[in-house]
Amino acid sequence: MATWLDFENEAPELAAAVKRRFQQHESHVLATLRADGAPRVSGSEVAFHGPDLTFGSMPDARKAHDLQRDGRCAIHAHPAPDGDAKVSGTAVELTDPAAREAAGADPADTSHAFRLDLTDAVLTSVDQEQELLIVELWRPGHGVHVTKRR
Repeated sequence: MATWLDFENEAPELAAAVKRRFQQHESHVLATLRADGAPRVSGSEVAFHGPDLTFGSMPDARKAHDLQRDGRCAIHAHPAPDGDAKVSGTAVELTDPAAREAAGADPADTSHAFRLDLTDAVLTSVDQEQELLIVELWRPGHGVHVTKRR
């Protein structure tokens, strides 16, 4: 797994493009795992603080309980007409007041704050002229793999 900063260092152009997608809109879709293993999707906002991609949750929200039990998750950026971005990994709850403050959360607030330890990032785009779907996949230590499909 890797931090957002690791992603930026290993694949700076792709990381910048994925970050732009997340910064274009405030709300995104977070996918977590329920206790029975079924998927749950929830709205979420993300932020970039220091080396991390962070996100939060209201106190006692189901998505927070999902992540406390099993941190595996994915976040899908609000899609654009020409493609979308997704990041996956493991959410780590930030409980230390200094870590919460560094992530932009109020240290005294009862809301949940998480950072995402990345396992992968994907940028999907469409080349209208060539009629191609372009999928750029990054995994820590493996660089960027590009797939083009008609």
